[in-house]
Amino acid sequence: MDDLQHVVNSVIAVLFSLVGWFAREIWAAVKELKNDLAKLREELPREFVMREDYRSDLKDIKEMLSKIVDKLDHKADK
Repeated sequence: MDDLQHVVNSVIAVLFSLVGWFAREIWAAVKELKNDLAKLREELPREFVMREDYRSDLKDIKEMLSKIVDKLDHKADK
């Protein structure tokens, strides 16, 4: 009976060791992902334009072009 108990305790110890190792690996991976995400948040605005900023700038350019076309139309009439 003591041998069976020793085997069961050994199996449980091995299982808990595996679960602990797996949990540590998951923890490290999550930590690395958090660091990568923080780095990405810093780098993205430098390389890409946000959609709303792009639309706002494009709207301003279209308004300026419209004013230029209107001025040219009035100039051509004279």
